[in-house]
Amino acid sequence: MKKIAIIGVGGFGREVKILIDHINEVEPQYDIVGFYDDGDGLNSEYNGIPYMGKIEELNRLPESMAVAVGVGDPHTKAKILSQISNPDLYFPVLIHPSVIMGQDDITIGKGTIICANSILTCNIHIAEFVTVNLCCTIGHDTEVSRFSSFMPGVNISGEVVIQERVYVGTGAKIINQVEVGKSTIIGAGAVVAKSLPANCTAVGLPAKPIKFHDPDHFQH
Repeated sequence: MKKIAIIGVGGFGREVKILIDHINEVEPQYDIVGFYDDGDGLNSEYNGIPYMGKIEELNRLPESMAVAVGVGDPHTKAKILSQISNPDLYFPVLIHPSVIMGQDDITIGKGTIICANSILTCNIHIAEFVTVNLCCTIGHDTEVSRFSSFMPGVNISGEVVIQERVYVGTGAKIINQVEVGKSTIIGAGAVVAKSLPANCTAVGLPAKPIKFHDPDHFQH
């Protein structure tokens, strides 16, 4: 059994604990040692798993340990990972046993988490620290860059390019052959029928930018 810590005691962090439990039911792999989180006034445990301290304390661990980043916001993920310098920590890919995934040319980067009942078809390349939440679909020839996050029920058609740090809200749909620019936010239920620029928030059917963000705001 490999020791694993979870960063984040929020809702998604606790759902990652469930995902690991389900992996262990199929084949025991991970011993969850605890949660790490920078919040104040936290409880001593969450769902039977102890709270171990601030994220910086991971840098002082004297042993090799797996870490799962149970945080959905792309920029928060990137900021957290910029604070971790312990070379003995590693970030496994965590895939729920119910996920349906083709065997033809799928690559998944370290630290990526794919939740229950999601489907990945073929010729899909997912970079590091991507979050694919419950019941998502990702179609053929899709490229997903690092730190991006898809909330429950997102449907991505084929030949889509997702740049880094994109956030796609619950139930959104992305149609074939479009590109979503870096650090763009797609609102819940939106339908992306045309490519979207970087650093915007897009909503609606079809999705259109309603505001743009200062890219420097998200630099870590």
